[in-house]
Amino acid sequence: MTAAATGVWADLIGQETVVATLQRAVRGAGSAANRHAMTHAWLFTGPPGSGRSNAARAFAAALQCPAGGCGECNTCITALSGAHPDVTLVRTEQLSIGVDEVRDLVRRAAMSPTLARFQVLVVEDADRITERGADALLKSIEEPAPRTVWLLCAPTADDVVATIRSRCRRVELSTPSTSAIAELLQRRDGVDRELAQFAARVAQGHIGRARALARNEDARARRLEILRLPARLTSLGSCLDAAAKLVEAAIAEAAQITAELDAREKAELSEALGFTAKGARPRNAQSALRDLEDQQKARAKRLQRDALDRVLTELTSFYRDVLAVQTGSGAPLINVEMQEAISALADDTTPETTVNRLDAILGCRTALETNVAPLLAMESLLLSLGGVA
Repeated sequence: MTAAATGVWADLIGQETVVATLQRAVRGAGSAANRHAMTHAWLFTGPPGSGRSNAARAFAAALQCPAGGCGECNTCITALSGAHPDVTLVRTEQLSIGVDEVRDLVRRAAMSPTLARFQVLVVEDADRITERGADALLKSIEEPAPRTVWLLCAPTADDVVATIRSRCRRVELSTPSTSAIAELLQRRDGVDRELAQFAARVAQGHIGRARALARNEDARARRLEILRLPARLTSLGSCLDAAAKLVEAAIAEAAQITAELDAREKAELSEALGFTAKGARPRNAQSALRDLEDQQKARAKRLQRDALDRVLTELTSFYRDVLAVQTGSGAPLINVEMQEAISALADDTTPETTVNRLDAILGCRTALETNVAPLLAMESLLLSLGGVA
């Protein structure tokens, strides 16, 4: 942690260069002498869990804060939480951000700020903007309002439409170190040292995942079950059964997250449409309800896919450890607690087999991203991992 990493920047661990760049831009926004350091459109990229969205929100708060990002004033607090009237935070659980939503943002971007210096729009999932949505966004970025700032976030620059990324200044975050994540968990979340170090190690640079593992015993138990899975893939039946259970668990996890939210959204829409206690439905209500149901199904599908992606990440770390043992690379194990099982599998198979299994995991991830049925994708993967396919 450097001396500069205070205030709104405190949680951007291992990102000293990024923080310095953004602090220069904040100073440039208020100084004619350094105005070249500031621009109206930024693209934050970095590996999952590196903190790109946190960096964008911190930057938004610092741009509005009279002290340049103290982290303690009302401006900083409301900007970081999304409650500030001149900071719009956009985060979606849907599969995409469509043209209608982008047009709403463009209209907001054209408005003058009400309280602060800038109208700041943070889009945490810019990689999900559709092609039509990108067309709607392009004009606003090409011809921005005088005090509007766009902050877009995506895993890589290539995930954003070329016409958009070419008009943004890029900020690239790196994967934070295990020690830095452990320190953050202890300082920010009050996690004890041993658990913080464990969570940071197995999360492999993903801050959000580390926090979930450190704070949730059930998450740690689910992870352990996944790591024990390779040893159980001994027959066609065991592979198919394991695949079904993984998909069922993903569906249940998504349902648990969305059930209350879905009900609240439906109730709010019904009230807005003017449903009566006697069940009378105004004109066009059915279409609006159908649109909401489609959005909720898309969100559930996204959450299911995210849950399965975490399974793939854990399996990747397991076979990575197996390969490290087989090749004698000397790389420290991610899953130290599974060393006995890792060593046993390393002795029973070849490095070529392990590489093929890692390729199968990558292929499964690609299949899920291209909307292959989850059960089919997981069955194919586990049959490959069990040597049955």
